[in-house]
Formats: sequence, C-alpha cells, structure tokens
Amino acid sequence: MSARVAHALGNAEHAEYHAHQALALGADINATLLVPDVLECIASLAADADSHHEAVRLYGAADATRQRIGSVRYALYQPGYEANVTTVRAAIGDDDFEHAWAEGAALSTDEAIAYARRGRGERKRPASGWASLTPAERDVVRLVGEGLANKDIATRLFVSPRTVQSHLTHIYTKLEVTSRVQLAQEAAGHT
Repeated sequence: MSARVAHALGNAEHAEYHAHQALALGADINATLLVPDVLECIASLAADADSHHEAVRLYGAADATRQRIGSVRYALYQPGYEANVTTVRAAIGDDDFEHAWAEGAALSTDEAIAYARRGRGERKRPASGWASLTPAERDVVRLVGEGLANKDIATRLFVSPRTVQSHLTHIYTKLEVTSRVQLAQEAAGHT
C-alpha cells in the first residue's frame, strides 16, 4: 500500500492522502478485507500527530473489523502495530485507552470508515498558513501553480470540479489570498 510506504519514508502528508484514498476506494467497492489495514495506517498517522484518542479509536475499530471478518494482520506489520499501541497507551493512560478502544470497537465497519473519513479528533495542524493545508489542498495548489483550470485539476485528481472549488475556497482562507493569481505566486515561493 502506497500509504504505508510513504509513512515509512517519513512523508506523513502523502501517507495520509493515500490512506484516505484507499479507504474511500475500499468503501466504494465494498472491499472489506483492506479496511482494517487502512484503519491501522490512519491510526498510526494520528498517533504520530499526537491525536492519541483518535488513534486508539481507530485501532479499536480495526481490531473489531478484523474479528468480524476473520482477517489477520500481516506478520510484517505486527511489530510496528504493537509498538504504536504501546506508545499511545502510555501517552493517554490505561483508563482512557480502554475507553477509547471500546468506542472504536463499538463502531460497525461502515461507521469506522465514516469516522476515519471525517478525520475526527484533534489534529495538530495549524489553522492557517502553508502547514495548515491538507495533502489534497497541497495537490490543488501545485496544479494551480502549473496553470491548470479547475476542470483539469479535477480530472487529474479524480474528483469533481465542485470539490476543487471547495478546496480552493479553504485554501484562500487558510493562506489569506483572494485570487488564483495570488495563489499561484505564493505557490511558486513554496515549491
């Protein structure tokens, strides 16, 4: 999975983007077997971002989904999984850990997917500036910087033009720019 590769290489933004893309695709085609692995990948990213309660809920949801569908974790991922679970347990304490795990485990697979897709939980991303942009927003900025129109950006990112416009609205607010030209100029200074 490209999300795990990006995460292993230290690129959390790309890992998060690809994990959410995989989760959306899995939900769209009802590929339940991949859901626990993707949830665990998103959980480890949340843990890395110090969103420990979110991470534990996602680990709990992944575990419950595995039990329902009878799947097992690849042995390759077991040591990292155990280390991450131990780390988040230590970060929030046993009682909070058990409570958050139970909340996640109580979610159906569809509810767990919806929870992960909403990205609930506290993010350590700032509210404004370049660091506040999501991976999808950064992709839109990059393509605006290449001079592409919304329709072309939508085609490139496999989203609707309306989604591109929504991203641009958020980007303008976060970067405090008012036009596409300003955005392209700002993007040139940050690539």
